[in-house]
Amino acid sequence: MSELKVQPTETQFDLFAELENYDHEQIVYCQDKATGLKALIAIHNTILGPGLGGTRFWHYTDEKAAVNDVLRLSRGMTFKASLAGLNLGGAKAVIIGDHKKIKNESLMRKFGRFVENLSGKYITAEDVGTTTKDMEYVKMETDHVVGLPESMGGGGDPSPVTAYGVYVGMKASAKHVWGSDNLAGKTVSVQGIGKVGGHLLEMLHKDGVKLYISDINDEVLQNYAKQFDCIVVPKEDIVGLNVDIFAPCALGAVLNTENIGKLKASIVCGAANNQLEDENVHGPMLLEKGIAYAPDFLVNAGGLINVYSEWVGYNREIAMSATEKIYDTLLNIYHKSANESKHTQLAATELAQKRVADILKVHSTY
Repeated sequence: MSELKVQPTETQFDLFAELENYDHEQIVYCQDKATGLKALIAIHNTILGPGLGGTRFWHYTDEKAAVNDVLRLSRGMTFKASLAGLNLGGAKAVIIGDHKKIKNESLMRKFGRFVENLSGKYITAEDVGTTTKDMEYVKMETDHVVGLPESMGGGGDPSPVTAYGVYVGMKASAKHVWGSDNLAGKTVSVQGIGKVGGHLLEMLHKDGVKLYISDINDEVLQNYAKQFDCIVVPKEDIVGLNVDIFAPCALGAVLNTENIGKLKASIVCGAANNQLEDENVHGPMLLEKGIAYAPDFLVNAGGLINVYSEWVGYNREIAMSATEKIYDTLLNIYHKSANESKHTQLAATELAQKRVADILKVHSTY
């Protein structure tokens, strides 16, 4: 039998170096020829509990992009659960492909089999490109799934709770910057009007906020513009708009070296994950520019809080009450940032890591 040889390339991807860089426990490659399933499950940290994180269905440019996304997302879930005080670890999954073309029952059920094989170390839920209906299919193969419809005893769509967390994050940021959390008369630009963005618009509109919106879907834009009296802005102009608050609610890595220089907003607070292209570079840039940045893994934690409530026994009121605590946690992070002269992303990360380290000490005594 001939030996299989891997041909080296100039930019060969070092997976173990990436795992070490993000301090991950495990990454699982899932492949099924019959259904066309190609998926990755990344488990970042399970010290606080099983890793819970949604399954993103996305058409990535290449495998490296998918790996990078699932590693960053799962790491963010660890921090998100920790800051929210949940007994959960961090994990995430991505399914590679165009969900509009290849997603079906058999593929989602096969993915459910891979989740089941992890024996509870990973609990999945919906995310970009997946729905509560998809979680019904996954449920047919494993009990390690949340984000189920209310008809099955689940919490249904978590996006209203996620939006509420971003909303209270905006109010806390306003309190920090202007001394009052009253948003009436403020201007807010929202980039990406998906389910979370739509609920956020409704909350801000009720508060008397002047709204600017952009999205790749023009029909969605026009509908929301009429419903909440929003001004539609070309997507290439939304980041640099002269507003009080910029809310990234689309995909990640939206803030980079080039466009941070264009920011005119006093606050950045949105629902998107991993908003900073490089947190070690762009977190300090925002601090130096005097922009209050609400760490995404804190303010978008409402969805995780909601599905955690489902996992332990669902109660929407309890989930909303727990999400409201984001307000005080964010003010604490702004205080820590100012006192220690460090950017808010780092301040939040350190708080999240401290809880994980403290619980690790408890476990090590057994």
